[in-house]
Amino acid sequence: MDKLRLHGFNNLTKSLSFNIYDICYARTAEQKKAYVAYLDEVFNAERLTQILTEVSDIIGANILNVARQDYEPEGASVTMLIAEESAYHEPDSDAVVAHLDKSHICVHTYPEFHPDHGISTFRADIDVSTCGLISPLKALEHLIYSFESDVVALDYRVRGFTRDVDGGKHFIDHEINSIQDYVPDDVKNRYQMVDVNVPAERIFHTKMRLTELDLDDYLFAESPENLTEEEAAEITERIEHEVMEIFYGRNFPVGDS
Repeated sequence: MDKLRLHGFNNLTKSLSFNIYDICYARTAEQKKAYVAYLDEVFNAERLTQILTEVSDIIGANILNVARQDYEPEGASVTMLIAEESAYHEPDSDAVVAHLDKSHICVHTYPEFHPDHGISTFRADIDVSTCGLISPLKALEHLIYSFESDVVALDYRVRGFTRDVDGGKHFIDHEINSIQDYVPDDVKNRYQMVDVNVPAERIFHTKMRLTELDLDDYLFAESPENLTEEEAAEITERIEHEVMEIFYGRNFPVGDS
């Protein structure tokens, strides 16, 4: 698509929602508690702020403000207000305020566990919303590698319109057929991916599920060598069942995986 000659500021809002799930098997109450403590350490507000700062650098945004919070007993949230650097003029407070409700990056984490079956799940929701020329899709690769998750749900939408110098409306300023166009090939090779796209409405959705599961990657404070073949098979089935239910967004009978 040729570069648009615009009348005024680019008013298109581009929003990327990045929803990830990590699954773990923690057999005992002590292991569950230790797993939640581990997540709170690895993905605390400080670490999440670092990730979002890297995202801001990648898309070329200027950070205006950061609010972050660690919660009790677990979980964290970080919100960044951003503006396109070329449109940011510090002395003009009205211009800054105009960008705050359109450009932001935020993340919220949700650790949880099954009360009986030893399955624990960590969820993180990340939203990157920008206006102007900067695009959240530039940070997609970095986000995928930062979390390396079992299930990923991606939503991308372009809202509003901008006008060219002749007064014509433009409802999108770049070409896109699928979010998968922005996913690295090595990631595509490791995930099953499904699309639901509505290009006419500028709505794009992609779901990703890790295809090969190594039990050793899912056991917390335990080793596969300490399990019998029957135990290993049962735990593997539970993990695969959890992944499938999250990926398809519905419950399945146990054993149907």
